[in-house]
Amino acid sequence: MSAGQGIPENVIDSVLEQHDIVDTVGKYVHLTKQGKYMKGLCPFHSEKTPSFTVTPERQIFYCYGCGKGGNAIKFRMEIEGLSFPEAVKVMAEESHIAMPEGQGGVVIPSNPERDRLLQAYEWTAKFYHFLLKNTEHGKAAMEYLRSRGFSDKMIDLFQIGYAPDRWDTLVQFLTKRSFDLGEMEKGGLLSVRSDGEDYLDRFRDRVMFPIYDRNGRVIAFAGRVLGDAQPKYLNSPESKLFNKSRILYNLHQAKPAIRKLRQIVLFEGYGDVISAWEAGVQNGVATMGTSLTESHTGLMKTMADEVVICYDGDRAGQAAAMKVIPLLEGIGLRVKVSVLNEGLDPDEFIHKYGQERFVRQIIDGAVSTTKFKLIYLKKNHILLEEEGKIAYTKEVLPIIAMLQSSTEREVYLRELSAELQLSFESLKQDCNEIRQSMQKNMQDGDNNDKRWNTGRHKKGRVAAPTLLPAYHTGERRLLAIMLQDTEAARYVQERLDDAFNIDDHAAIAAYLYAYYAQGKPPDISRFMSSLHDDRLEKTLSSISMMDTPREWNTQVLDDCIKEVQKVPLKLQIDQKKEEMISAERSGDFLRAAQIASEIIALERQ
Repeated sequence: MSAGQGIPENVIDSVLEQHDIVDTVGKYVHLTKQGKYMKGLCPFHSEKTPSFTVTPERQIFYCYGCGKGGNAIKFRMEIEGLSFPEAVKVMAEESHIAMPEGQGGVVIPSNPERDRLLQAYEWTAKFYHFLLKNTEHGKAAMEYLRSRGFSDKMIDLFQIGYAPDRWDTLVQFLTKRSFDLGEMEKGGLLSVRSDGEDYLDRFRDRVMFPIYDRNGRVIAFAGRVLGDAQPKYLNSPESKLFNKSRILYNLHQAKPAIRKLRQIVLFEGYGDVISAWEAGVQNGVATMGTSLTESHTGLMKTMADEVVICYDGDRAGQAAAMKVIPLLEGIGLRVKVSVLNEGLDPDEFIHKYGQERFVRQIIDGAVSTTKFKLIYLKKNHILLEEEGKIAYTKEVLPIIAMLQSSTEREVYLRELSAELQLSFESLKQDCNEIRQSMQKNMQDGDNNDKRWNTGRHKKGRVAAPTLLPAYHTGERRLLAIMLQDTEAARYVQERLDDAFNIDDHAAIAAYLYAYYAQGKPPDISRFMSSLHDDRLEKTLSSISMMDTPREWNTQVLDDCIKEVQKVPLKLQIDQKKEEMISAERSGDFLRAAQIASEIIALERQ
């Protein structure tokens, strides 16, 4: 029998067996064990207190903050923007699970609008590239690129193009090829005129850098203005194809080198990536003019063990590097940082000092994060003055104290001692005291975490949870027990069937009865894959997180069933009461008395 969307059930089951939820999520989220759960910061929304929970026993994840939940397949769908069949196919290939081919095989459902948009982006990239290289319009852009040191080889490899300083160049190009301009506007290629009547080119008088997905398909553009217009860089808006918090520029070309070296070089800009590529650094990527996200770091973790941060040498670039260090280290990656002096960016360094020196000094010579922090903080102090020495020492000793290796701590303390002409022993003593104080605070903090492990602790107060009506809680409890036990589901089906008051609960119950009717054992992750409904999957994930004892008795089920059955009766009683009041107001006291006796009979039930 085939599961939803044309994929055989045995393939889905094999994928879920081979992809443990903790391993799957752990590649993208740093998880820590808390009892029978694993917790981490949600990759789907911004949060500082972990509310993202993975349950290894049930093979599901759920975020109490944004409500996203599901099994390993659902997680890959959400984190990588895949459809269900696409996620299953990717995961099957990773585990060497055979996918049926030909007749009766898996067919990835087509998404015509997405396909048209991909076609439009591909043709637009070629069109802009042609305009750059072969027309009068592109001459100024070509001169600009050559002045930046871009060779024809790199212009072709990265398919750099030019959008002319006209309102309708792309509009005409797409119209002639019968594209729906409304679709193209929604997809980020065009804009709507201010009068709302017509369309115009989104990018004008800009050098165009195509942005590719990991499979090498153009899904967006970054445009660098030639004149004085603002903004200097303009990205395509988010669309069906493009989510900048999940895309790394040049990843499609850098993948082979990254996998071979197990190392990523992280740049700030497209120009840096391209110049470094020509210098032989082919494992370079850049974020899309946005700060590094958990999705980015998770993606890096799946491909590499080490990241070299190669940001601009000015204060802003170095401050940005300081911000991303904890994000990368927090997910378990080794991190090094390139040190570019004179405020140069990587592209400028290559042009000033050459490719060979760039690779040797900036990439291969990248320093540890501790060393970088010491260099970065040193710039804030005048070390020739006693005050400056003391202030700098106070800033850097906690950083050295955090190092786990006593050898590493000693190396940095000796360097500090020689540089500041201070006693090594006194520095070591201060460092050990700071370290002891940190360890004590961490122990206190652990206990504090245990006291406030609800995720609702804010400013010293615990917010009261929203109380659900008794019948709502009863329905959730029934479903939670039914998910764990076939007999419990049969007992509820005989007495209640799908007469749940919440529509989503009724639908889950109906699906669950059908699932068990096929002779399948209780398995929340496997059952979830049969739903193919985002809302039901979220509801099911939330219910699955309930603490429900494995052993159940009919009394527990009967109590919940009673609460569920009370609701239609209560609605009937409320309706009768309204009818009685209406009869009294109209002077029909006999009818009002009859209704009153009906209400009493209903209340006895």
